[in-house]
Amino acid sequence: MKVLVIGGCGFIGSHIVDRLLAHGHSVKVFDRQAERFRPPLGGVEYIHGSFGDTMAVIDALAGVDAVMHLVSTTFPGTADVNPTIDVQDNLIRTLSLLDAMIGLGIRRILFLSSGGTVYGHPDEMPIPETHPLRPINSYGIVKAAIEHYLEMYRRTRGISPIAIRASNPYGPRQAHTGVQGVISTFLSRLRDGETIEIWGDGSVVRDYVHVADLAELCARAIVTDKIGPYNAGSGKGTSLREIVEILAKVTGQRISPIYKSARTIDVAQSVLDVSRARADFGWESTISLLEGIELTYEWLRAVSPSGSTPSVNSR
Repeated sequence: MKVLVIGGCGFIGSHIVDRLLAHGHSVKVFDRQAERFRPPLGGVEYIHGSFGDTMAVIDALAGVDAVMHLVSTTFPGTADVNPTIDVQDNLIRTLSLLDAMIGLGIRRILFLSSGGTVYGHPDEMPIPETHPLRPINSYGIVKAAIEHYLEMYRRTRGISPIAIRASNPYGPRQAHTGVQGVISTFLSRLRDGETIEIWGDGSVVRDYVHVADLAELCARAIVTDKIGPYNAGSGKGTSLREIVEILAKVTGQRISPIYKSARTIDVAQSVLDVSRARADFGWESTISLLEGIELTYEWLRAVSPSGSTPSVNSR
């Protein structure tokens, strides 16, 4: 299968490309810039352009059998600042992508959604895919809207969509800017001798999944005829306080976080039920949180703050 990975030079996308290649697929990548942490891979066709450039996207779609849509121009903590841009950059452009796919006869698409934001405040834990979608921030609202449009395009235009609702991915090649990615951000600050900051009292519980596990699920799912949403997480909840304890063990440092006022965009708990992915794809998270954080810290210590290519195996 020839797969176009839109956003294939990013954190999650680069790992998905690795898994697609390992599964023997032909890969084309469309992204606005090259990978930050490693050189281009042999055998991968790279096309650089903007997701907002319809003609560039159409050109990238030529000759592929399936599409993986991983691009998001916003983050959960920033999308609320300008919801109009969030809608224009992500929802509207995704509709343009779907229309272009239909015009070229491409039916299969995998969309990277958000298991951490589309459900809102959960009624039950762990959260199944059948849980109502009640997102409380613009990021989750747009992700949910895209899922609804995917279903509409399935019913009315023959698209074959699958949505992977990822929990909180972490691991090597994650940009540590403080905007997204608690584990990578905290490890980066600890590496550089800086203090970490926590919104709230540290009781917020999240489901963390190593990016290699998430990538494997995506590589398995794209080649099937399965449709609809699938949760992707570890199925286990970990509080920020527990994360700090693991970080202290991994880094060998005494950590005294600065606690800040809780944010209204954060739900208290979010843990995903991954039994559907286990049943349909034989998939489950295999990398423990401790092992995953150790691997991430090993990689981070080999990367300079400017983002030079690491010399260690980034799994």
